[in-house]
Amino acid sequence: MHIISLALGGCIKAPPVRYGLTEDTGGHIAYILGEMAALAAHPKVEKAEIVTRLFDDDSLGADYARSREVLPCGPSITRIDSGDRRYLAKEALAADRAGFTEAFIAELQSRDRLPDLIHAHFADAADVACEVRRRLGIPYVYTAHSLGIDKLRSMQHGAAAGLQGRIAEETRAVCHADAIVASSRDECERQLLQYDGCEPTRVHRLRPGTLAASAKPDFAPAERLIAPFLREPDKPVILAIARPVAKKNLHALVEAYGRSESLQRAANLVILAGLRSGLSSGEREQRGVIAGLVDLIDRHDLYGKVAYPPRHTQEDVRSLYALASASGGVFVNPALTEPYGLTLIEAAAHGLPVVATRNGGPSDILDELEHGALVDPTDIEAIGSATLNLLTDREAWLRAARNGRENCRDMSWDVYADGFVQLAGDVLQRRRSSPSSCPAEELLVCDIDNTLTGCAASAQRFRRYVERRRDLSFCVATGRSLVEARRILREWRLPQPDIFITSVGSEVYRQGDSGLELDQDFASSIGANWHPEEIDALLATVRGLTPQSAVEQRRWKRSYFADDPAVAGRVRRLLAASGIEAKVIYSHQRLLDVLPARAGKGAAMLHVARQTEIAPHRIVAVGDSGNDFDMLQECANAVLVGNHDSDLDRLVSAPNVYVARRSHAGGVLEGHLIHSRRRRSISMQAEKAA
Repeated sequence: MHIISLALGGCIKAPPVRYGLTEDTGGHIAYILGEMAALAAHPKVEKAEIVTRLFDDDSLGADYARSREVLPCGPSITRIDSGDRRYLAKEALAADRAGFTEAFIAELQSRDRLPDLIHAHFADAADVACEVRRRLGIPYVYTAHSLGIDKLRSMQHGAAAGLQGRIAEETRAVCHADAIVASSRDECERQLLQYDGCEPTRVHRLRPGTLAASAKPDFAPAERLIAPFLREPDKPVILAIARPVAKKNLHALVEAYGRSESLQRAANLVILAGLRSGLSSGEREQRGVIAGLVDLIDRHDLYGKVAYPPRHTQEDVRSLYALASASGGVFVNPALTEPYGLTLIEAAAHGLPVVATRNGGPSDILDELEHGALVDPTDIEAIGSATLNLLTDREAWLRAARNGRENCRDMSWDVYADGFVQLAGDVLQRRRSSPSSCPAEELLVCDIDNTLTGCAASAQRFRRYVERRRDLSFCVATGRSLVEARRILREWRLPQPDIFITSVGSEVYRQGDSGLELDQDFASSIGANWHPEEIDALLATVRGLTPQSAVEQRRWKRSYFADDPAVAGRVRRLLAASGIEAKVIYSHQRLLDVLPARAGKGAAMLHVARQTEIAPHRIVAVGDSGNDFDMLQECANAVLVGNHDSDLDRLVSAPNVYVARRSHAGGVLEGHLIHSRRRRSISMQAEKAA
């Protein structure tokens, strides 16, 4: 497989990269280099190639005028000469796009073999990739990195006028891409779905890798970098790393620090805001941000307490993370909105607790890593208070540092590359082949978390088993959303299901003519008399019930945290007394879901069986937790894996349930084989009797 990663903006070269050299040389460059280095090392990838603009600018360096460059880590860079050799910032790139597109297509046509797939970064590259696909037939995957709709809402009307064209471009990219890749659930399940024509079935979540922490950190580069600015360099470090653009909201952090004498006594503030050769250097927005930082430092008399070095290297960045962690410091990302937040993962890898904006991807990251606090980025006092709390509460600091280190271990570029290769294979197969018409004779319905996952070796045995069984239709039934279900299956290298039952049995997705599609028949059957707004209002009064995050609130599902199982009974009684027909499901000793009365995993499973014309006695359902109860109760051939929760103990003696001795996917295989043997035995006895 030959994969091209296409990006038009910024300064892309072999490491070391001078991040912040221009406004457009930011996190997406680290993403592309990390992605392509991992893809170059992947056994299924023959060639990993980065394609970008060629430009010749003495102030930026000669590297960007080279048409070819081979990186030490494996991938190559091809720079396309569009006819305009100036460096162009993002706003000026549109005028060059037609020339770049023609030059890129001509370059591809001159090759002996075309690439298999293009990964387009930002909407301008997607626009180029769309034209390449039209003329040469090469499919493309789109990653937005930063979307305009949320930014539009945070700007005043006059300032927002220039974003309309960008949003139109993003809409085209979203609608036309063969698949869409994003990093966070917020991007996948909220931001992207705001664009007209975005189909959730084409959106996939792949978590990026991160800057690895050194086993033996070297503090010397960081100490040399910041010592000239600080009177007491041995204090803990409050660290921020961001491009010098307004949306990164660095001024709010300096303001919070300047207002708080307690923060100033507790720690120094270190800000890496791009590269500059003076306060008047760089593009207009960069100059404005840096001038604002200096003005705030001056007004609050913060000299000797704040370091804002004009230049830094990747070695300096790694050293600063390590120094901030060793000093008992905190990393702060106060952005007005952050699509993902790669620096928060890097901080986690170094055992550095974080305070981050609650807007965008950081809410997902902190939910998964549990290594800090979320704040409203417009609340100056909240930024200062959350930072001071972590600096002064040693127990909370140690817990966050430990969580970050442990929970980010599976966020690697190798895991990302494996997922991307699987996705690329799906895209290429979908374009080259038609779905099989061979009808299935059996339906295997499995929960995912702790049923199929939990043991890597048995997960791979299960994958091989399903791939051999052409007569078997494989379906997953999960509390997760479609995006998260596919991410987990990819990361565990589990087989691609024929059917997805997601969001605790409130959504069903099946393969259609154009790929995976929402089952509208099931949606119609459960949607009658479903009034989620009334449920929201009613349950807001229930003590001990806390709404889960916005992405967990689905069209046919409302989700809460409830640590006391008795809350589920109170919710059922309250809904019934109010005349609201709904199903309440409690699982994992803390999750409570409210669904339409006709929804649930059991109802979805029976709907799928009817649609696929599979008889009930040929269904095997496997689960481990409370939200699997109705599915297992409804199935004549139910299986409890050996590691099942106590929620399901009441099913252990049920005649339709087999309790596996093995756990996780091994228990799924054991249970399916037992039920298959029983069915064959019954069939043989019936034949003898006849």
